Parts: sequence; C-alpha cells; structure tokens
Amino acid sequence: MIVSDAINFSVGGMTCAACSARIEKILNRLEGVKATVNLASERVQILLDGSAPPVNTIIDAVRKAGFTVDGNSLILSLSGMTCAVCATRIEKILNRLPAARATVNFATEQAHIEFVPGVIEPENFVAAIEKAGYGAHPLQEEKPESLRTKREELWRKERNHFLLTAFFAVPFLIQMISMFFSHAGMMPGWIQLLLATPVQFFCGGRFYKQAWNALRGGAANMDVLIVLGTSIAYFFSAVVVLFQLNQPLYFEASVSIITLISLGKLMEMRARRQTGAGLESLLQLQPQMAHVESNGAISDRPVADVSVGDIFLVRPGETVPVDGTVLDGTSEVDEAMLTGESVPVLKQKADQVFGGTMNANGLLRVKATGVGANTTLAHIVKMVEQAQGSKASVQRLADKVSGIFVPAIILVAATTFLVGWAITGSATWSLVSAVSVLVIACPCSLGLATPTAIMVGTGLGARAGILFRNADALEQAQKLTTLIVDKTGTLTKGKPTVSDVIPAVGIEQDALLSVASTLEAGSEHPLARAIVDYAVAKGIKSQSVNSFKAIPGKGVTGQIDGVSAFLGSPLFLKDNGFLQTDSINSDLEQNGKTVVGVGKGEQFLGFIALSDTLRPDAVSTIQALKKAGISVIMLTGDNERTARVVAQQVGIDDYIAGVLPANKADTVKKYRATGQCVGMVGDGINDAPALAAADVSFAIAGADIARDTADIILMKNDLTSVLDAISLSHATLSKIRQNLFFAFIYNILGVPLAAFGLLSPIVAGAAMAMSSVSVVSNALLLNSWKPHPRP
Repeated sequence: MIVSDAINFSVGGMTCAACSARIEKILNRLEGVKATVNLASERVQILLDGSAPPVNTIIDAVRKAGFTVDGNSLILSLSGMTCAVCATRIEKILNRLPAARATVNFATEQAHIEFVPGVIEPENFVAAIEKAGYGAHPLQEEKPESLRTKREELWRKERNHFLLTAFFAVPFLIQMISMFFSHAGMMPGWIQLLLATPVQFFCGGRFYKQAWNALRGGAANMDVLIVLGTSIAYFFSAVVVLFQLNQPLYFEASVSIITLISLGKLMEMRARRQTGAGLESLLQLQPQMAHVESNGAISDRPVADVSVGDIFLVRPGETVPVDGTVLDGTSEVDEAMLTGESVPVLKQKADQVFGGTMNANGLLRVKATGVGANTTLAHIVKMVEQAQGSKASVQRLADKVSGIFVPAIILVAATTFLVGWAITGSATWSLVSAVSVLVIACPCSLGLATPTAIMVGTGLGARAGILFRNADALEQAQKLTTLIVDKTGTLTKGKPTVSDVIPAVGIEQDALLSVASTLEAGSEHPLARAIVDYAVAKGIKSQSVNSFKAIPGKGVTGQIDGVSAFLGSPLFLKDNGFLQTDSINSDLEQNGKTVVGVGKGEQFLGFIALSDTLRPDAVSTIQALKKAGISVIMLTGDNERTARVVAQQVGIDDYIAGVLPANKADTVKKYRATGQCVGMVGDGINDAPALAAADVSFAIAGADIARDTADIILMKNDLTSVLDAISLSHATLSKIRQNLFFAFIYNILGVPLAAFGLLSPIVAGAAMAMSSVSVVSNALLLNSWKPHPRP
C-alpha cells in the first residue's frame, strides 16, 4: 500500500473491544483504506492510498454503523462578499472540503461550519476562502463599543467613497438636466472623458477587483455584471472621443451607474445595521465592572476577571454583572431582558440572579455561579447568533436561482445585443439595451430577502423572551396544525400543594406523612416537594431510607427501618398488593386532584391529595389556539378522571391520560404519522423525548434538558408566549414571502424591459441600487410586531 494521506478522528459510542473491532472491519473493507481503532483513546487512525474513497464516505460508513464522529463548530467572519452569488460560491467551496458542512449567510457575512477535527482544521477553511478571493477570520467576541466603532468606521468609509464619486458625477447630472431643454449644456467629449475616468477606475475600482476575484475563483457575481455594463459604456464612449467618431457618448451612463450603486450600498449598509439591533441591545446589557468582595474589602474588577465562586455586591439601580446565587439581602430584580416580563421579581437568600438583569431597590450579596460564556445572557446571545446565521428552507429556492443568475443574465445581455442589432440594424441601440440588462439584474435582493427578515424576527423574539434555536424553528411554528401540551407545569403552575391527607382506619396522620416525606425527601418532582414541604410545616421529620428506587410515571419504593415502603398512584399501590378505599380516591379525583397512596410493609397507610392551580392565561391561550385552527391535545400521567376535570376547565376537547414519560414521544410520533404538523409544549425532564419528536417544540422556562431539546425556548413563564412565538413566526414568514416576491418580480419585469430598450442604463442602475434597499427596509417593518397582551 502506497500511502498518499493519513487522517485521524474521534469516535463516540464504543463500549467494548467488539465495537472497535467492528469499526476496523467496516473501514478496512473500503478500497485503499487501512484503519486502526484505539478503544482507550476512542480515536480512529486511517492510512489512505490513491484509490481510497472520499473522506466523507469513510465518516458516513462509521455513522451508518451506529457510532458518532465527534465534531467541532466554527464561525468565520467573511469579507469581500457583494451579493448572494458570492455567498453561494463560498458555501460550495466549503462543502467540497472533507468532513465539513457549512452554511454561509450573506446578511450576517458569516460562515457557520461543522467539521471533524483530525480530518480538517479551521485554517483549511480560511485558506480555501482566501484562495477564492474573499477574506475570512474566526469570529471574535467583541464588546458592543468595539462593534459600534467598527460599524461607524465602515459607514464613514462608504460615505466618503460615495461623496468622492458624487463630486465627479455632478457635472454629468447638470448635463443630463440641460439635455431636457437643449443641447447647449453638453460638455466637450474630452472633458467628459477626464471626469469619467477616475469614476470608472478609482471610484469603481473595487468592482473590478471583486469581479476579478470572482472570475478567478470560477464564478461570476454582481460585480461582473456592473463591470461589464459600465466598461462597455465607458470604452465605447472613449473610442468615440479618441477617434473623433460621429457617435453619441455614454459617459454619463457609466458614471451614473457607479454613483447610484455607491448610493445604494450606502443606504443598504445603513438599513442592514438596524437588522442586528436586537442582538446588539442584548450585548449592551452586561456591565463592564463588578464590585467584588475579597478579604473583607470591596474592589471594582472587570467583569471578564470575575470567577466562579467570587462574591460580589449589587447595589440598588445597578445591573447584575454575572449569574449567581443570593447569599444575603432582599430586592426586586427586573428580568425583562430575559423574560420580556416587566414586573420585577423578588429575590432573597438562595434565589438565582442573572447577569444583565437590573437590581431595583435593595443591596444583594451574591456568589458567582456562571461567568463569561456560561452566563444565561451569553447563552441567549449565542442562540440568537446561531438562529440569525442559519438558513430557512424557504431560502433554498433563492439560493438555487442565485447560483445560475449571473451567467444567465450575461447570456440574456449577449442575446439582446445580437438580436437587437439584427432586427434594428443599430449597434448603438443594441449596445445600450445590453448594458441596461447587465445593470438592472440584481441577485443581492434574492440573497437578502430571507436572512434580513430572520435577523429582525429573532431579535424581536429575544426581546420578548422567545428564543428560536434556528431559522427552521421560526419557519415551522406558523405551520402548526396540532399542539400537544403537557398538563403539569404547562397548563398548570407546576407548584402543587397538599389539599387533603386521609389516613386509613387506625393510622395516625403523622405516621402517614412521615413515611411519605421520607420516601419523597430525595426527589425534585413537584409533587414530592409539595409533600415534603407540607410535612416540614407540620413539624414532621424525615427518616432515613435505603434501597430507594423511582419507577417513572408510577411511584417510588424504599426501605424504612428495614421494612419496604411504597408511594405512588393508586394503581401502583394496587399492583403491589395494598387495599384501597376507591370511593374516597374517586371523590378526590373527580375534583381534579392528584391522589397518591402510601403503604408500608403489608399495611395501607392512606391517601394524600394534591391540587395544582391553572395558569392565569391557560384558558385564554387555549381558546386563541383553537380559534386559529390549531387542535390542542393534553397529555398527562394523571388518571382519566383528574385529566377530564382539568381539560374541561381549560376548554380542551381531546386529552390522553395515564401516559408514562417514555410513551409521550410515541404519542407525538403517532400524530405526526397522520401528516399533521405537530407541536409539543412542555417544561420538564420527562418531556424532553416528546419535545425532540415534535415538528416544532416549545419549552416553558423549565428544566435545562427540556430547554436544550426544544426548538423554541419561552423565557417568560406563561403559556401566552406560545401564541407570541406562532404570531412572530407568521409575521416573519410573511415578510420573507413579500421580500422574495419583490426580488423575483423585480428581475422578472426589469430584465425584459431593459432587453426591449424600454429602460435606459441610468434608470436601470437606479432600480438595481434600490432593490436591495427596499428588501431590507421591508424587513425592518417587522419591528411593528407586538406580543399578545397578558391577562
């Protein structure tokens, strides 16, 4: 075997030597591959010869065998892109590289890349992009001040470039105005040549440079169209002047086109920077300094230098610098930046506070628990960035069109010239029409149509406490036909309290509560916490428990003083041989209460009933969803009688009771199999599989795993946020459709008009310059969206 290359990468999912042997066997079957798998380091080392398949084929073989190939993510900041064709070109280049999957966003000027380290490294991506004639560097976390400074610097540079271009263009403008009245104002040809030359090659020099980079990389972009159109007009006119031919001059056309395009770029930059305002406003929330306590003294320290475990003070009116736990003090904290909720939240000892929230009126002494990239604010910013950098499926058509757009326009322009000359016999008329075709065509508006709306929409969502994980989540929410909601913690507040304690005959209430609180002492389930809190309030202490075991959806068991004890649903108690008083149990459940039974040894100890109040907005939200044509289905692990009461209270017609956590995902899949677009709303760990199985899932300020699994995270702890997310999805997709319509209809109408000589090059240049501005401006109108009023 003559080795031509070697790669190595990490593999997950190997549990024993048989797994590593299986991977080796699979890979070594491939021609030209010699693989060695190390189980201890979980790495695969591969030698390749000239006959080996592509690296992506090798990696896919590992994945198809049921193992994972560990990958990294990378965000590159791009420069030099001038239109959607550039973004499409870079994306193709990156996706041709081995073990890489890339998405390039023209609006954010970023490339989001997933790759397998050991096969390819970040510097390979940068080199490939630079070879294609563009610039790239890893995205750095920057402070809002530096971002603003950089943006203002680019703005000044673009403004100065336009002013210089306009200075040379003013005489041509005066000439064009005078032409409406007489030809007396026509400048001599040599003066027009002197004025037009710096515009063409200095002010318009960047178009030549960018067009050359694109052609060198094997593609054609908007700059190629601009260079072709203006160069034809300029050089035709220059030949007429130098050789004193009896032909009209078109210097004003080339100068006007470059000037108008420069104006359009300036206006586009101004509009586009507003699309990222939502993200920048989040970045501005975190303060720069923290009052850190050290050896009894307080000193101001940069937030970047605060570490986990540091103790800091937050004074009235100040912003919390990082996430932490309150050690001392009581205050109200405005958490609107996280939840969109304007009502301050009371914070006292042991409560969590979050970086970027505003302390209202008290002094808090806090221990840092999350700093830097591990704060809640940093996670939100990262999620918004990822959503803004992702692509919605609706963008794919625009990407396909952009990929063939420029070559098609060049073909149309050439056809216009040849056919026009053949029909009219006028090379001049045909040349002007061809220039108009080249100039009016604009792939930029196609490239900006979707990402600008997504940037505005996700920014609005973040300010309203709605975090979309990606563009597909934003797109899918408005397609929902069926919404499945969990009961506890979603329709209800998720904070049940003990309402009834009913001991069995001959059993003391304290004995019943003692066994119950002992079994539930180690659980974080809301029902368990309610029982323990109730027992503590009664002065009943928990005992020690051994051999504790939780049976999901049923109950718990353990050994107390060497005797087996059970707590769980009445059916669970029945299955374990305990007698039940069904009439009492039924009466409690008929009132919508959750009932658990308790047994020890062979003796049934009694029932404990718990009630959970509905969320204030549950009824109004369900009514609004049904009015919007969305079927609502309630899932619960409770028995049928309790489920029926809650469903009737909130106005839900369809409900499924007695569903174990493991079966929730199966229920979601069953509805999806009927062709419906199914959403799932949950808040707990046991909802995570169902959230993952849904077409689009919502997590209401619940467990971390639920938030990590859900497509949409609702930071505001209410059900109305589901309506807000669906409403914002509708509004954003409406803007995307409008933008795509404008972009397509602009080119569909403009190019034929130019081809038939009905548009002059100057008018075509103005129309092209304004097309992108109109698309971005239309996306900004999305800022008028408002969340639903709260009950």
